[in-house]
Amino acid sequence: MLKTLGAQIKEFKLPSILTPLMMIGEVIMEMMIPLLMASIIDKGVEAGDMGHILRVGGLMLGTALLGLLFGSLGGVFGAKASTGFARNLRKAMFENIQTFSFANIDKYSTAGLVTRLTTDVTNLQMAYQMILRMFVRAPMSLIIAMCMSFYISKDLAGVYLGAVAFLSVALILIMTRVSGYFREVFKKYDDLNASVQENVSAIRVVKAYVREDYERDKFRKASENVYRMFIRAEKIITLNGPIMQGTVYTCILLISWLGAKMIVQGSLTTGELMSLLAYCMNILMSLMMMSMIFVMVAMSSASAQRITEVLNEKSTLTNPENPDFEIPDGSVDFDHVNFRYRAESSSNVLKDINLHIGSGETIGIIGGTGSSKSTLVNLISRLYDVNEGTVRVGGKDVRGYDLDTLRSSVAVVLQKNVLFSGTILENLRWGDKDAAEEECVRAAKLACADEFIRQFPEGYNTHIEQGGTNVSGGQKQRLCIARALLKKPKILILDDSTSAVDTATDARIRRAFREEIPDTTKIIIAQRIASVMDADRILVMQDGEVDAFDTHENLLENNRIYREVYESQMNAGGDFDRPEDSDKAYYDREFDARGGEN
Repeated sequence: MLKTLGAQIKEFKLPSILTPLMMIGEVIMEMMIPLLMASIIDKGVEAGDMGHILRVGGLMLGTALLGLLFGSLGGVFGAKASTGFARNLRKAMFENIQTFSFANIDKYSTAGLVTRLTTDVTNLQMAYQMILRMFVRAPMSLIIAMCMSFYISKDLAGVYLGAVAFLSVALILIMTRVSGYFREVFKKYDDLNASVQENVSAIRVVKAYVREDYERDKFRKASENVYRMFIRAEKIITLNGPIMQGTVYTCILLISWLGAKMIVQGSLTTGELMSLLAYCMNILMSLMMMSMIFVMVAMSSASAQRITEVLNEKSTLTNPENPDFEIPDGSVDFDHVNFRYRAESSSNVLKDINLHIGSGETIGIIGGTGSSKSTLVNLISRLYDVNEGTVRVGGKDVRGYDLDTLRSSVAVVLQKNVLFSGTILENLRWGDKDAAEEECVRAAKLACADEFIRQFPEGYNTHIEQGGTNVSGGQKQRLCIARALLKKPKILILDDSTSAVDTATDARIRRAFREEIPDTTKIIIAQRIASVMDADRILVMQDGEVDAFDTHENLLENNRIYREVYESQMNAGGDFDRPEDSDKAYYDREFDARGGEN
């Protein structure tokens, strides 16, 4: 863990080294002041030597200013080192997350990753700064003050030694008890962040169903869990204050009483007693700082483990040693493919899938919820790796391709359509960052998005709000399709991506695909028969298996599942855009108009 975290110090090694050096310099200057003060009292005040007082007083002033300079520089270097360390941690975590496969991402909740990138990193930043400054300053101050105390009076210094031993035992007991609570509290933070994230992202649904009270209660419970866990930890930590203060006052009383007796006996001077009291405060304040360090380290150790877990997570998908950078065509083959999300699972999600899809074909996929339609197409762009069997694209195993090359040739419009903050043009250029505006317009026309885009006052420069909240579901789907088309893929996968589009627009989109990108393999997952019935072939899936794979006509004649779905949907009435017409009649007419062409 320390090696992983230490690697992120990188270019901030020099400030990380200079900070403790400055702290050592500050401690040395501070430790000289009590000795100089004793000299002023014993050799200046009591001897009536004003010259000595002025000389040593000037030396004390110079020492104090030098200590102040060292302390200030330590603060500057410490802040630079800790903030830089935090920056590198966030950057390294975020970059590693970008390499995660879907299997890796499934291990972490979104809220958990957000907590690690924010709260956990902040805790580690504070702990690192405290370690650089206080963790060096406090022990150095303790050791030097203890040595100086023994130099002045071995008998009185024994009091400090007993206090240090007592406080060390108390501190260890406190930290042992409290560290477990801090490990648990960050798990509660994940739940709290999850509650906030879910509420904000689904605020329209919350308000539509008048569930504000329910959400408030859920957040209150999550917040209460964090509060209770922190209270338990803080109750134990608060014991540190009384124990520390009690020890400090006990030491002062003992030193004053014993020191006064020694002054009367002549074995100790007044200046030496003042120095011992000053060192007493230095020693006990050093112990107090060390206790704060241990509290922070106990708190941040849980954060450090969570951050290290993300940094050390390796993608389950890696490039081969000598990857292929050229994909011959858009053909797809599934050769006895079995897949399960977890290696330890007893049953497969996909079972013995055998398919051949020719380059340029249009393939429809239908099946009930949970029939693993989306899982099947995720294997094509290698978002997951198969457990048994082989998936081939262009006749080659997808595991032999360079990942970026493969995914650049396979455009996927997922079930959950996501648009990013920025203009429509900026969103479209996710498909091709160098695309000219004319190319973006052409892709939008193919996706039947150009018409509604031009109705916006700013057209293609219209700003899309976060999550695409200022466009409708159907508009969002068409923009995502246009974005995918800009990749000029060899394989285009639409995962139920026209569900929010009316059937007339859906038909126009598919007609544009057929006429404008005939060489692109098109795989369309849909719940509506109307969206796939004119495909070259249709795959019917059930419970992760291929139930049938044939043309629309043959499936109507030979496949019970397909026929039942067809009859239930096509006899249900007309579409919003054609109230006088049934979907069946419309598509029968389209079919006849093409001379029976699939």
